[in-house]
Amino acid sequence: MPFQIKHRGRGGSFSCQEAQSLFDKHIQNFVRRLKRDKAIQMMQSEFNLSEERAELIFDIFNKDKNNEMSIWEFQQFYVCLGYSTNEYLDLFNDLEVEGTGCVDIEKLWDHMKNIKTIGGRNPTDLELEKYIKGTAGSEKTIDFTKFINLICSLKMLKG
Repeated sequence: MPFQIKHRGRGGSFSCQEAQSLFDKHIQNFVRRLKRDKAIQMMQSEFNLSEERAELIFDIFNKDKNNEMSIWEFQQFYVCLGYSTNEYLDLFNDLEVEGTGCVDIEKLWDHMKNIKTIGGRNPTDLELEKYIKGTAGSEKTIDFTKFINLICSLKMLKG
């Protein structure tokens, strides 16, 4: 069955303001960064992630690798995965070729064509081909990090 995620959030919208309000509940002294442990605790409490899953997601979205989550990094997480993070992580597990740490690309295609961009549309076949091939690279594999980056790229498509 093709993958369908019903995005959960207030009113179904994904505004930067909503992400900022959520993030601001966890900061201190108006510093727009959360140390690793605070960011992981926030992801556990706000998004119902296990500690292991929160750590994985933190490591992917901590783009500058400074062991802190900035408001910008959090907004990227919120818009791309947000309240559906566990569903995306479950999908990776379902698509993983046993013991390889990589997904079955043919099965991935069927699920990714149902993903919605932030504009509310599905990616075209041409866009899917471009992004999946680009993500898989010359190794022709998509591991966990590449999988999350693929979802983010598809979610951010224009139009």
